[in-house]
Amino acid sequence: MKILFIDKVHHNLQELLQSKGHFCQLAYDQSREEIIKIIPKFEGIIIRSRFKIDKEFLSHCSNLKFIARAGSGMENIDIKQAKIQNIQLFNAPEGNRQAVAEHCLAMLLNLFNHLSRSDKQVRNGIWNREQNRGIELNGKTVAIIGFGNNGSAFAKLLSAFNCRVISYDKYLKNIDSPYATQVEMSEIYKQADIVSLHIPLTEETNYLVNKNFIDSFEKPFYLINSARGKCVNTNDIVNAINSKKIKGVCLDVHEYEKVSFESIDYIPSDLKKILNSDKAIFSPHIAGWTHESNQKIAEVLYQKIINYFSS
Repeated sequence: MKILFIDKVHHNLQELLQSKGHFCQLAYDQSREEIIKIIPKFEGIIIRSRFKIDKEFLSHCSNLKFIARAGSGMENIDIKQAKIQNIQLFNAPEGNRQAVAEHCLAMLLNLFNHLSRSDKQVRNGIWNREQNRGIELNGKTVAIIGFGNNGSAFAKLLSAFNCRVISYDKYLKNIDSPYATQVEMSEIYKQADIVSLHIPLTEETNYLVNKNFIDSFEKPFYLINSARGKCVNTNDIVNAINSKKIKGVCLDVHEYEKVSFESIDYIPSDLKKILNSDKAIFSPHIAGWTHESNQKIAEVLYQKIINYFSS
């Protein structure tokens, strides 16, 4: 097959596909409009998030057999239209699950132990032990919403900290996990000390975390979001931090990110408020962005592509 690489991925994917006789062409520097002109020649696409593969784009894909996204979420692809055109879709949540789990744990431990703040203080000659007294993860109830690859990997890591881990997943029933107890959302509202999101962005999960969601919890909690920025309403969590309904947040993803995830579009007033808060830890959408996950994602996609077209 002729396969077009729209985004940069680990070089192993190109090399492995070429070793099986496939022709790979790189289009990293070509615009969407330029790619539309050549896409009828190709049977496969490799993409991360550079632009949306929408209905209009797919209308030009007369020979396309598959789209492989180097990552977990598929919200930048019109899945319904792809199915109509009989285009197979692949993603690789297996490739970055460990990276996401470790990043969530790192952010949470940073927040609990004031590591970012105390690091800055010590560098500036400030030695304040009492202000930076931490709290332990041990004994806390951690609620994981979405128990697929990333959520289950996070639960496994948390098992070493003697946490009670509970999970909710609308689409996965009767989960048999040694690391988490499956519950209904009503139980999460009652018990959670920490809530971690591991869900795709859909119409249903857009602004899932809003005022009504936050007010449903019986006690103040900490929030981790490594899923998608628009799963959380920024203004509502700012208000919840101010009212002490939310104790702190770990945000790897952000409501105002560009579609490509390469930067933030703009910084409105609600985001400015939380950026200046020591009750928040931020990172630039890198939870699944390790050197190891880069390679693993490539290898997972290769296996899925080869297995599907050789069966």
